[in-house]
Amino acid sequence: MGVDLRQVVAGILTLTMFVMLGNMIKRDHFDSAQEAFPGDRRVNLDNAKIAKQGIVTFSEKNVVPWKDDGQELKACWSKPVLDDVEQTNGFVIFSLTNGPEYHVSQIADAVVVARSLGATLVVPDIRGNKPGDQRSFEEIYDVEKFVRSLDGVVRVTKEPPAKLSTRNLAVVKVPNRVTEDYIAEHIEPIYRNKGTIKLATYFPSVNMKKTDKESSSDSVACLAMFGTLELQPEIQEVVDSMVERLRTLSRKSDGQFVAVDLRLELLEHKGCRADSESATKSCYSADEIGSFLKKLGFSKDTTIYLTESKWDSSLDYLKDVFPKTYTKDGIIPADKKAKILDSDTSEFEKVVDFYVCSQSDVFVPAISGLFYSNVAGKRIASGKTQIIVPADIPDSSASAADFITHYVAKNNHLAYSCYC
Repeated sequence: MGVDLRQVVAGILTLTMFVMLGNMIKRDHFDSAQEAFPGDRRVNLDNAKIAKQGIVTFSEKNVVPWKDDGQELKACWSKPVLDDVEQTNGFVIFSLTNGPEYHVSQIADAVVVARSLGATLVVPDIRGNKPGDQRSFEEIYDVEKFVRSLDGVVRVTKEPPAKLSTRNLAVVKVPNRVTEDYIAEHIEPIYRNKGTIKLATYFPSVNMKKTDKESSSDSVACLAMFGTLELQPEIQEVVDSMVERLRTLSRKSDGQFVAVDLRLELLEHKGCRADSESATKSCYSADEIGSFLKKLGFSKDTTIYLTESKWDSSLDYLKDVFPKTYTKDGIIPADKKAKILDSDTSEFEKVVDFYVCSQSDVFVPAISGLFYSNVAGKRIASGKTQIIVPADIPDSSASAADFITHYVAKNNHLAYSCYC
C-alpha cells in the first residue's frame, strides 16, 4: 500500500504544533513565577530591546550563556562649577566604613552635602569594624585622583586644620542619597551653628533605583559616585593580576569567567540553607548556586571566582559541578597574601572582591544587598551587563536571560541616570 506524502506532511505539522503548544504552556508558567530575589523578577525579554547590551535573548537558548560586553556608556552629567555655590568657611568631615560598596555611596553623600553647604570637604579616613581599625585614604584609593576629580566642584583638603578638634564635632546622621530638602532642613542649621560637622551616612534601605524626579545635585552625585574613586597602584595591580589569572584559567571559554559573591559568614548570618523552600529569598547557598549555573547551561569547564577567602567543605559540591572554582586564597599572588588575606582587617579583601566582581564577564550575587547593587552600577557604566540573579529552577530549560537583574532588564539602576 503506497504512502500518501500529504498525510505524512500533515502528521509532521500536527506533531510540531503540539510541541510548540507544550513549550508555550511551559514558558507562560515560567514567566509568571513570583519574585525570587528582593527587587528582582524573572523577566520575559522577548519584548525588551536590550540585545545591544550583550544580553542573551530567548531565541538564543540553544547557545552557551556567554555574551560579549555591551558598549561602555558615556557620562551624561556635566561637571558643576564652584561659582554656582556661595562659599563658607567650615568643613565637612567623614569616614569611609564597612567596605567599598558603602564607600561609593558615602562619598556621593558627603560631596553633595559639602557642595550644598559651600564647605570644604576633608579627605576621609577608612575605618573597619574593629576598634582601632583605621587607615588612611591613600592606603586603598588614589588620593590625587580623588582631589583632582572634584576640582572646581567642591573644595577639598587632605588634612583638616590643625586647630580643629575632632572630639567636639557635631555628628550629623545623613540618609543615603540625601536630598537638597533634607540638607536645608536638617543639616544646614547645625552647620551654620557649629561651622564644621562630621557626617555619618546611614542606609534606611538598599535603594539604587533611579528616580524620575530631577535635582540640581544629580550631576554632583553622579560625578562623586562614578568619577572619583580609583584604587591606588599597588591594590590595582593585585586586582589586575587576579583577573588575568582567572582569564588564563578560562581558556576553554575564551578567557571568560563568572564571579559569585558568596561569603559563608554572611550566608550563616542570613540563615541561608540549601533546603530552603521560601518563595522569596535574600541569599543562596553554594549548592544552590552550583545547581543554578548548571541548569543555565554553564559547562563543567567554567571558571568561577568566589568572594569567600579560603576553602571550606561547604563549597565541595560547587567544585564537583565546576572543578575550576576558586576562592581568593587560590588566586591572589603569593607575595600579596600576607597583606590581603592575613591582615588584621578584612578591608583589603572586600576591596579586591568588589573590583574583581566588577570586571568579571558574568556576575552572580548569591547575597542581596549593597554589594550587589553597587557592583551592578559599576558594571552597567562599563557595559558589563551580564548580571544574573539566582533563583530556584525546577528544570534545565531556563535561559540566562530569564534571570538578568531588573537593574538591567528595566534600565532602572541609578547608573542609567548618570550614563547614556
